Amino acid sequence: MLLLVCSLVIFMVMGVPIAFSMGASGLLYFLVHQPALVSVLPARVFAGMDSSVMISLPLFIIMGHLMNHGGLTSRLIDFCMLFVGRLRGGLGMVSVLASMIFGGISGSSVSDAASIGQVMIPAMQRKGYPVRMSAGLIAASSTMGMIIPPSIPMVIYAFAASESVGKLFLGSLIAGVMVGVFMMTITLFLAHKNRYPREEVDFSWSEIRRCAAEGVPALIMPLIVVGSVVSGITTATESAAAGTVYALLVGMYYYKGITWRDLPALFKEAILSSANVMIIIAFSGVFTWILALEHVTEAIGLLFARMQFSPVTALLAVDVIILAVGFFVDVSPAILLLTPVFLPALKMLGVSPVQFGAVLISGLAVGLVTPPVGMCLNVCSSVSGQSIIAIFRGALPFLLANVLVLLLITVFPALSIWLPALLMG
Repeated sequence: MLLLVCSLVIFMVMGVPIAFSMGASGLLYFLVHQPALVSVLPARVFAGMDSSVMISLPLFIIMGHLMNHGGLTSRLIDFCMLFVGRLRGGLGMVSVLASMIFGGISGSSVSDAASIGQVMIPAMQRKGYPVRMSAGLIAASSTMGMIIPPSIPMVIYAFAASESVGKLFLGSLIAGVMVGVFMMTITLFLAHKNRYPREEVDFSWSEIRRCAAEGVPALIMPLIVVGSVVSGITTATESAAAGTVYALLVGMYYYKGITWRDLPALFKEAILSSANVMIIIAFSGVFTWILALEHVTEAIGLLFARMQFSPVTALLAVDVIILAVGFFVDVSPAILLLTPVFLPALKMLGVSPVQFGAVLISGLAVGLVTPPVGMCLNVCSSVSGQSIIAIFRGALPFLLANVLVLLLITVFPALSIWLPALLMG
């Protein structure tokens, strides 16, 4: 295991992509310790991707791209403006609320940061918000994109944990909403402290009808995707396909933001995104096999037992590791690395896989806004022209919401498992 871990770290430090770092370190392990099994590696690599759940992954990615390019963002912002625009710091509040809703549509925090950021960062600058604060707010609020269902990282975790996608979607819903509510509260506090402006909002019936007519079709999508899975009408793959068809129809014929000429580029972008994840999944299967051969999960379980860890204490210890890994490793490989290591040991202590999924995704979401990897920091940096360090400082007050929610769902399992138990048994 020392050879495996050290070689993985060395390859990553050298700049080798995480998927190939995992593959190379796994190959090195077998060449040194299990040369007789080297011939089996190709089969294990392909077996790592052999799952019906993974069919939903490219569909969810395509669905998010279609809604993102279909003209959703401006309509969603107008819809949110009706509810919170008149509060002090209205544009900041709109940014958080729009990120909450957009996260339930795209399933991707990076898409959230790019779409909302391109509109709201310049708008907040024109209203006198500090650039660092506005970019930091967008970066931090975009973390809800991977927590609120449907969530692409949660689909990856469902594959790694062999758990129901529907239960995991419901298990992270309360956590995602709490992050949004706490961020709005922090935004309101800072707005009053710094005297950020209110927005003039047209509350005429004609404007309300217009915003509702343009916003509601987008808001229906999470109900279609999540509702159909939770109710048992469809599988995760079937709901992703239905959501993709709905996104295509709405984007092309209702919002009219997509043409037939746009589809090849959108599909290409989605295919490349899916391929990146699938390569990581393929090589993570080899990594998981090595963990089983070396009995790593059993050793961690025995360690927790000898130290007499309670479920909460063990989860708190894992929280620290999740946050540390999130600083340096992107979300998808982090899920595939940490799940087989810690989930079996935590299940021995009575921790639900649904709760661990919510904890894992919520903890790794923080890593999207922390240097040096921080994908959402990089997106907001390119939009605002600010350095990632400046944006990180602007995001720090809002990341308190993420950390607080992480602690709450760690200490109180009901926040994650109550809703799945109520609706899915």
